[in-house]
Amino acid sequence: MSKKAPRAALKLHMKKNTNIRIGKNAELMAQLNILVVLHRLAEESRVKAFEEKSATIKVHHIRAVAKKLLKSTRG
Repeated sequence: MSKKAPRAALKLHMKKNTNIRIGKNAELMAQLNILVVLHRLAEESRVKAFEEKSATIKVHHIRAVAKKLLKSTRG
C-alpha cells in the first residue's frame, strides 16, 4: 500500500469535537489503526477467496468479509 491517509484530513476529523484534548501523535495512532483494519480485511478476504477456490481476491470477497467484520464489531 503506497498511499497513506492524509494527516491533515485526519486532524480535521479528530478536532471537530473541540472539548476533547488530543495528543500530539493521535493522528498517527489513528493511521496505524486504519492500517491494522485494512490488513485484517485483506487477510480475511484472502481466506474467503481461498474457500471459494478463487485465485484472486474479488470485490464480492471483500464485501462479504467487510459485512461480517461490521456485524462482529457492532455486537
